[in-house]
Amino acid sequence: MRINSQKNIEMKQVAEGMRKFASMRHVAQKHSVLMAHEHSSNGSTNSQSFDDWIHMSDLVRGWEVVIGLEIHAQVASKTKLFSGIPTSGDAKPNSRVNFFDAGMPGMLPVINSFCIDQAIKTGLALHGQINLVSIFDRKNYFYPDLPTGYQISQFFYPIVSGGYVDVSLCAPNDAATPQENNDVPKKRIKITRIHLEQDAGKNIHDLSPEKSFIDLNRAGVALMEIVTEPDMRSAAQAVSVAKKIHSLVQYVETCDGNMEQGNFRIDANVSVHKPNTEFGTRVEIKNLNSFKFMQTALLYEIERQIEAIESGSRIVQETRLFDASKNTTATMRDKENADDYRYFKDPDLPPLVLTDERIQRIAKSMPELPDAKQQRFMEDFGLNEYDSGILTSDRKIGDFYEAAVGSCSFPDYKKACKQIANWIIVDLFRLMKESGLKIDKIAIKAEHVAQLVLLIQEGTISGKIAKTVFERMWSDGGVKPAEVVEALGLQQISSVDEILPEIRKILDANAAAVEEYNAGKESVFAFLVGQIMKRFKGKAAPDLVNRLLREALGEVKKNNKL
Repeated sequence: MRINSQKNIEMKQVAEGMRKFASMRHVAQKHSVLMAHEHSSNGSTNSQSFDDWIHMSDLVRGWEVVIGLEIHAQVASKTKLFSGIPTSGDAKPNSRVNFFDAGMPGMLPVINSFCIDQAIKTGLALHGQINLVSIFDRKNYFYPDLPTGYQISQFFYPIVSGGYVDVSLCAPNDAATPQENNDVPKKRIKITRIHLEQDAGKNIHDLSPEKSFIDLNRAGVALMEIVTEPDMRSAAQAVSVAKKIHSLVQYVETCDGNMEQGNFRIDANVSVHKPNTEFGTRVEIKNLNSFKFMQTALLYEIERQIEAIESGSRIVQETRLFDASKNTTATMRDKENADDYRYFKDPDLPPLVLTDERIQRIAKSMPELPDAKQQRFMEDFGLNEYDSGILTSDRKIGDFYEAAVGSCSFPDYKKACKQIANWIIVDLFRLMKESGLKIDKIAIKAEHVAQLVLLIQEGTISGKIAKTVFERMWSDGGVKPAEVVEALGLQQISSVDEILPEIRKILDANAAAVEEYNAGKESVFAFLVGQIMKRFKGKAAPDLVNRLLREALGEVKKNNKL
């Protein structure tokens, strides 16, 4: 009995240790490491298996997570929503403000028609219904950077209703990896609405220990608020949705997606509850401007709420901010009693009335969207779902890839399509990440990547030598691959008369290894290949070396038998 009791105690200790392992602080710290690289340029993350597990796991220690998003995307427009003032971001404080932006009495709003078109584009990209009549309301609250004491927004009748995005889900430890699986399950996340509103100004607290300052340059800038249904059941699902919307608004050029400048920021509403019970009390996490921060904040908040409920505490409806230095969330303000914004129709703005003709004209001008482009890449270029998803996640990257595959005539076109995808996803993205450059700022041209693949297919260089060539193409500011090969003397040696005599010399010098191979030790073959490639400084054609070596070893074995 004593032994059994001791074993029970040890098992309880192990169980408790496992529970503590998933405690909120440890998860936050652990995940800050896992998410050290958000979505690396080679199309993978250090936390791929962890992310995959979260994608599929709808329960966290028996609790169901519920997440909804409110995304604020700044409209890509040269002027503000109602005042006609330029929106350039590098201006001096309060130099992009007129009387209307400053809330002066008697100033009337004049709607920016281009911003309306941008909202329609976004609605179409998200499969929403464009409402022919929408109404602007006043959202009343006091804040120092809101000079009028109200924000012009849309509440009762938004410009877009409904819509959805589809995100991929990856199964952990699946026999078919994401790179190989062309039938990855997807989840549809519903969009509730998209409405237009003014941005507020900016409070600045770090210029003086005694005073705060207000910059109204952002006041009146057009925002699209994209509100989802609470359809996400994990942090990774929520991040996937945010990334998908981030990609879409950049594809249709309605928002530049710059998160560092706050042009694309996310509010996340999080709650937890036991399955088959009512949703729990939701907590809002405000102003997340990084996907890495977003996922870390969500994981922390999920664990915080579970720990609180399991310890007997009550979740309070509140707004919280993410502290990146601690990887935690902290209370910003209590929202236990819902804010009364006293919405009412803005008396200075008539209803916004659209026509079917206007919507159809905008629909015809829309570019090919990521999902359609991904499907086309799979059909036309033979790419798998993973590679095509990476290449179409950014419109400029997709354009770069298409320019590459269309720039050369390849001996094996389908193989070239896959090879070019690999060079972009693995090697080019790695160098872009190390340098901090975007695809439109690099010196390497799309046709240079294609020319490199052509040199490999023609047998001019090996894949290993191509790595050296590619690095030099990057460091030398986009020099052509053929020029690098010629300058460095990297042409592949493909002459039987040149390679075969050296193979025979190496076999003579490694008689013991040859005997081991003939005795059935296959691993010796790789050693002999290495010796040959070393003799030719890596420039001998690998396929030819393998074939000639096999033949030479066969001759040795035959002669020994004779």
